[in-house]
Amino acid sequence: MRRGQVAQLDRLRVLVTGGASGIGRGIAARLVREGARLHVCDVSAEALREIVKVHPEVSGTLADVGIEADVDRLFADVQARLGGLDVLVNNAGIAGPTCPVEEVALADWQRTLDVNLTGPFLCARRAVPLLKQAGGGSIINIASVAARLGFPNRSPYSASKWAIIGLTETWAMELGPAGIRVNAILPGIVEGERQDRVLQARAQIEGIHFEEAKRQRLQSVSLRNMVTAEDVAESALFLCSPAGRMISGQSLGVCGNVETLR
Repeated sequence: MRRGQVAQLDRLRVLVTGGASGIGRGIAARLVREGARLHVCDVSAEALREIVKVHPEVSGTLADVGIEADVDRLFADVQARLGGLDVLVNNAGIAGPTCPVEEVALADWQRTLDVNLTGPFLCARRAVPLLKQAGGGSIINIASVAARLGFPNRSPYSASKWAIIGLTETWAMELGPAGIRVNAILPGIVEGERQDRVLQARAQIEGIHFEEAKRQRLQSVSLRNMVTAEDVAESALFLCSPAGRMISGQSLGVCGNVETLR
């Protein structure tokens, strides 16, 4: 994307949840380069210290989006640091357990939904008044390719991500008259430590080596590659820039065309 297409991101006030590592950090770093003002939250104090060290212009809050009191504290910090909000990126999420449905512990089910589904709801509930005060804005929900495909042995994760699509389309209709655009990004197999843990769990369940689990997974991707955090960040940049001003209620796959998650 050419600089001219996103020049109006200068001073844009952005909150990225789970923004100190992985996809969230990639999005935060990309938007900072375009002049946006960034606040991030994360559950890792170490990751927060690292991103602030690398990007001193970024401010952060130690917070768990699945806990209402943490979200309230987060938005108090957003108001104090940014003075308002133009973009919310609901990125914070966890993988949840990898096991057959009959082995899913209720606590693991609940925790996955608390972070992946209740978290975006709690953040949106606090963000919308600020976006309306700003005269409009953008909410970007980070879902998953698992939001359009069945995902064996990943019931809690799959359920949470399918639900995010429903929220995205509902909020787009509800908030559109206020000039607030709502979209979802559906990343595919994103390279990094988190994906390695998922593949290792799958390998253990199926009794195969890690490299074989990885090979099998990439065979289901048309482009035969994993995506990077930077790939997802470019799409987020587009959606919150003037170039994406008429895009709302959409689910954008950034996955190399994942054909199946079996």
